[in-house]
Amino acid sequence: MSSSTSLPSSGVGGGGGPWPSMTSVTSSGKRIQKEMLELNADPPADCSAGPKGDNLYHWVSTMIGPQGSPYEGGIFFLDIMFPPDYPFNPPKVTFKTRIYHCNVNSAGNLNLDILKDGWSPALTISKVLLAIKSIITNPDPYNPLVSSIACLYLSDRAKHDEIAAEWTMRFAR
Repeated sequence: MSSSTSLPSSGVGGGGGPWPSMTSVTSSGKRIQKEMLELNADPPADCSAGPKGDNLYHWVSTMIGPQGSPYEGGIFFLDIMFPPDYPFNPPKVTFKTRIYHCNVNSAGNLNLDILKDGWSPALTISKVLLAIKSIITNPDPYNPLVSSIACLYLSDRAKHDEIAAEWTMRFAR
């Protein structure tokens, strides 16, 4: 038998072995699959999310800027990484689209309690997306990631909203 002889493909997983079996899907993977089905059946308004390629643990989300906010009309892309022990630890969510917001820094990191100490395994990705939509329209300037934006939000809301709208036009269209 030469070294170029190949083994028959099982039709599962493709590529070289070892091939994953249906029993190799972890409990976190099953939970993510369940949430994906629920999200597809009843997505939060103006939001979508799903796996990036075939990696169940790496998702991309799209969020439309809420009407009546300085982010209105913007299309914001978010990156969602589920940890291997999900749902016992929260997903890591980052904005890929630049946004002028006191709770989102220049690297796209988001300051949201439920993605840190306030996380509970009872939460789902749909609830996370709703919380992100909520903080976009109702920032928490008393717990900012960018204090200069929080100060402007508190001292000159009109100027803050003007800059946020300019950033939305520039980066999210």
